[in-house]
Amino acid sequence: MEEDGVKEEEEDYYLEEEDEGEEEPRPPLQQQQQVGVGLGRRGRAREEKERTKLRERQRRAITARILAGLRRHGNYNLRVRADINEVIAALAREAGWVVLPDGTTFPSSSSSSVSQPPPTHQQLQPGRPSIAAPPLPSSPAPPLRGISISPVAARPISSLRSSSSIRIISPPHALPDPLLSLPSMDTQEVPDLLPPRPPERDFAGTPYVPVYVMLPLGVVNGNGEVVDADVLVGQLRVLKAAGVDGVMVDCWWGNVEAHRPQEYNWTGYKRLFHMIRELKLKLQVVMSFHECGGNVGDDVSIPLPHWVTEIGRSNPDIYFTDRAGRRNTECLSWGIDKERVLQGRTGVEVYFDYMRSFRVEFDEYFEDGIISEIEIGLGACGELRYPSYPAKHGWKYPGIGEFQCYDRYLQKSLRRAAEARGHTIWARAPDSAGHYNSEPNLTGFFCDGGDYDSYYGRFFLNWYSQVLVDHADRVLMLARLAFEGSDIAVKVSGVHWWYKTASHAAELTAGFYNPCNRDGYASIAAVLKKHGAALNFTCVELRTMDQHEVFPEAFADPEGLVWQVLNAAWDAGIPVASENALPCYDRDGFNKILENAKPLNDPDGRHLLGFTYLRLTKVLFERANFLEFERFVKRMHGEAVLDLQCLSIQVGHKKM
Repeated sequence: MEEDGVKEEEEDYYLEEEDEGEEEPRPPLQQQQQVGVGLGRRGRAREEKERTKLRERQRRAITARILAGLRRHGNYNLRVRADINEVIAALAREAGWVVLPDGTTFPSSSSSSVSQPPPTHQQLQPGRPSIAAPPLPSSPAPPLRGISISPVAARPISSLRSSSSIRIISPPHALPDPLLSLPSMDTQEVPDLLPPRPPERDFAGTPYVPVYVMLPLGVVNGNGEVVDADVLVGQLRVLKAAGVDGVMVDCWWGNVEAHRPQEYNWTGYKRLFHMIRELKLKLQVVMSFHECGGNVGDDVSIPLPHWVTEIGRSNPDIYFTDRAGRRNTECLSWGIDKERVLQGRTGVEVYFDYMRSFRVEFDEYFEDGIISEIEIGLGACGELRYPSYPAKHGWKYPGIGEFQCYDRYLQKSLRRAAEARGHTIWARAPDSAGHYNSEPNLTGFFCDGGDYDSYYGRFFLNWYSQVLVDHADRVLMLARLAFEGSDIAVKVSGVHWWYKTASHAAELTAGFYNPCNRDGYASIAAVLKKHGAALNFTCVELRTMDQHEVFPEAFADPEGLVWQVLNAAWDAGIPVASENALPCYDRDGFNKILENAKPLNDPDGRHLLGFTYLRLTKVLFERANFLEFERFVKRMHGEAVLDLQCLSIQVGHKKM
């Protein structure tokens, strides 16, 4: 670290020598009298430039020594060119505080009982060394190196909690460094750096939108046991008291049909559902036909059933495959929907048998109305999409992803489509579509005016997206048969990065044929309408401006995407629900969800069918977080909140 600081100083030194070594050309004698004043001004400007250089070198040297000390003696994971926000965040985490990627800072539940709150300006003693940091700006601070921040999935903006295990090792005879000390300030001298909160919309009297909370992914383990059942019951009671309508539970295929085909173990889920019914909560149940682990937010590992992975060892083409031949074991390829490769059954037959078994085992919960909705898993992460951006294959936000159609079953489907079109040469995937982390403008296929809009490109993208729609059609037809008379839903992922470009590359690789000159979600809404299924869409809490501040190069527009998808569904006449893509604890995020849930001045009075909050964690129950969440639930239910009225009074007073 010190070497880096020295290197920067040396570079400035050599630049300075070069400046001093260049002699300014002298003007002719007859011009000197005319420009005498100008020469004086240039001399003063040069002196100011030299003083600025000196201050910058001193600043860099101080920063280099601070970071070197933290890295050497405190074992802080700071990058070489860390800025002051990262230093403050690291110190706050060491002190037991939680610092979210957007800068929101609050004491953790584990430290709040043993740590004192930070001193106010009145409590700071004059002359006592302290680290006084101004309030963090509203724009998100860059994350620390070595700490994984999720993407859109990513997505990178949201409030994932980063717990630190760093311990400070004090050097011998350590003394307070005057460089880290700032004089204490009187309260009257502290400017109000936080901008006033904008007025909030009053949702009192608006339609009632139910709120559900997702339970932990591993709430039922592989042995059929409810994990930490007593703790869970206490948490559910708190949610019930806060007005939450119900919970969402993943029923993992890999747990239930783990060892042998058509041998189902629902024991753990029976106990869990009984607990939920006793607390008079509703249930949303997900038929999770994908593996858990390796995606953003996955904290447990639940693979596909053992007997399926055994088949995959001898026939890896049952999995989605990328251009390099890498298999993605997260879910089964849609190419085997009608292929009898799963011990005599096709893919859709396996899904149907599983759903039918669930319906029989939990018949009483359907009859009593405890189960309010069944969400059908249709792809990666339980969403209707190709696994086009897998982190385990090296994808990082905001990469465009890759097409996933290289298993032999989907290749056979592509050949048939090309032959039917009369162009057998088109029986191939694009060879100029880049790789997982490419940018659209650096590829021949996705760049403006690229091959995506050629005759071949339109053929391929039509086929690729139609495979997705056909898979949804086949599985939903059987789901409607298994769950006759019950509400079913499908989750569609919010691939919002590169939305402001012409090709919408990340959406194309995920299977959504939605370039700027085509509506790629109307066909999905149509197939859901055909089977009476609701659409559950993600990323309703994200704000486009936040995305632009953190990753301007991603050309993301979550607000534009949400607006397009919600209106496509409403225009098709199907109900729409939503969930947040990333953990959300702040009022601004909740307000954004409310705005999407109940659009202002909608002439048809349209609103969301329901909202599911991701996810039940200990962080949610920290006092500040839960108060905001409880307030959000009331407003989703159309109830009045007192602090909103106080805010309105303040706003009115300012106007007066």
